[in-house]
Amino acid sequence: MSKLDQLIEQALSDQDKEMLRETRQLGWFALGASQFSGKLGWVTWVIMVVQIALFITAVWTGWHFFAASEPLTALKWGLPSATLVIVATILKTSLMPQMQADRILRELKRVELMIAQKAG
Repeated sequence: MSKLDQLIEQALSDQDKEMLRETRQLGWFALGASQFSGKLGWVTWVIMVVQIALFITAVWTGWHFFAASEPLTALKWGLPSATLVIVATILKTSLMPQMQADRILRELKRVELMIAQKAG
């Protein structure tokens, strides 16, 4: 917690402190897990299933790559393996912008709640 966060918490009443606890910032893993629920949770499930399938296939083709004794056979298995690993990585990192957007929306909701309580 930063010095600014401590000053804000000291200035708030007990009711406001409770609101801060309820809308606290989620950790990395909790934020990642929250992507699997909500209106667009199914998209995350599809991306993760496809990403896992691509990764397993990449491991399988990579196994054949390292077992190959001929250069042409190694190339035949190595290129698909490298391509599948890259695509799987891109799919996994495609969820990062959504996680950041969720963090910002959560903070906006927190500010809206604070304003509504002060106005009411």
